[in-house]
Amino acid sequence: MDEKGYCLDERAVRFERMLPGPVERIWAHLTESDLLPVWFGGEGMAYRIAPREGGAMRLADGHIRGVVTRWKPPHLLSYTWNVFDGDETESAHPESNVTFALEERGDEVLLILTHRPIQPAFEGRTLMGWHTFLDLLSQMLAGRAVEKRETAMRRNAGLYDVKLPSE
Repeated sequence: MDEKGYCLDERAVRFERMLPGPVERIWAHLTESDLLPVWFGGEGMAYRIAPREGGAMRLADGHIRGVVTRWKPPHLLSYTWNVFDGDETESAHPESNVTFALEERGDEVLLILTHRPIQPAFEGRTLMGWHTFLDLLSQMLAGRAVEKRETAMRRNAGLYDVKLPSE
């Protein structure tokens, strides 16, 4: 904050990816409980995004929880993002927001992911994580074999200078 009491610096992560369309197919991969685990990771875990503004969002067995803030199928999805450890009922981490915007470009779709605000201590891990998830989503949508999340995560950790627990 400056002496006037405001701050113009909000740290955000933003990725853009061109994906094979149609847009409705990509929307399904971002919102449907049976498709989310394949690219987000954690097959066998429960995923649910209520299809409406104000609906609950739970990813990876509730490790990530939030509320849908924008639901404009098939072009705009936003939700709050809270990380919970174990059976916590209140997150020890700051809340942030994730937005997926989809723009049709002929036979392809531009996906723009924005996650904000990002605390400086979490920048590298957030970049690594979203880069990995989008790699897996791209592989899935292109009809290629989806690599193991751990393999992609390890590769992308080097891009963002992240030390993984087993290193």
